Amino acid sequence: MKYIETFREGERINEVFLCKYKQSALTKNGKPYENVILQDKTGMLDAKIWEPGSNGIDDFGALDYICVTGDLTSFQGALQLNMKRVRKAQPGEYDPADYLPVSENDIGQMYEGLKDYIKTVANPYLQKLLSMFFLEDKAFEERFKFHSAAKTVHHGFVGGLLEHTLGVTSLCDAFCRQYPILNRDLLLTAAMFHDIGKMEELSAFPANDYTDAGQLLGHIVIGTEWIGKYIQKIPGFPARLGNELKHCILAHHGELEFGSPKKPALVEAVALNFADNMDAKMETLKEAFANVPEGNTEWLGYNRLLESNIRKTGK
Repeated sequence: MKYIETFREGERINEVFLCKYKQSALTKNGKPYENVILQDKTGMLDAKIWEPGSNGIDDFGALDYICVTGDLTSFQGALQLNMKRVRKAQPGEYDPADYLPVSENDIGQMYEGLKDYIKTVANPYLQKLLSMFFLEDKAFEERFKFHSAAKTVHHGFVGGLLEHTLGVTSLCDAFCRQYPILNRDLLLTAAMFHDIGKMEELSAFPANDYTDAGQLLGHIVIGTEWIGKYIQKIPGFPARLGNELKHCILAHHGELEFGSPKKPALVEAVALNFADNMDAKMETLKEAFANVPEGNTEWLGYNRLLESNIRKTGK
């Protein structure tokens, strides 16, 4: 099969995709069309059905595997597929493993990197808490390795939660070398735990969508409650330390309007917020540029996370 990452403007495509998203919409002139997001393991592709009722456009829905014929165009510097024909794919026409987006990095090696950081945490209570999740619970380990870090914004792929967690932890480790004021054990522990609530906020692939708990509570509250329950299992865990750890997680989005129940009140919470924000935005830019042709420095349009029009740097 031909993967999305290899697509180029002007090509005619006849491939099977996973339909990640489908929604009916109207043009400015009131004409109906369909917004579709197509997916394979190398990425996602914006697609449009401009004539939904025409011959050759069969009925399908989100999470269906579909055989699509269409033409690749460019819109605001990014590829877009004009879907001409579509039908549901039949069993045997596709391998589901080809349609789950996967981290470019080796998942096993990334997890070993996270375990290496755990070994450097000297505080016995934080060390035990980390071990209970990442070293002793094999079911947790497998779920954590497989899970994404987001639905669409950044790290929305298999291994994405692990990749983001490792990235944030690495940044926090660098902050500790630059700023001795930081409590390294607390900050690195908070970094490794900050997004574990996403394992309950988002469903597993291929859906990778918000759960009921995710809609009602969100990953920050879910993760904080989860950690609080495990803290209670560790005899003598200092209440002050537990509250500091939970505060870092509660405040890691930095602002109330960004979903944090608390604003950072500890230096470690401030550092975690910066590291989380930096890793998320760098990945957002990386993903936004992934399907932009080499040498294209046209403006790509408004990016919601960055709140700015963006483009690649000229060489």
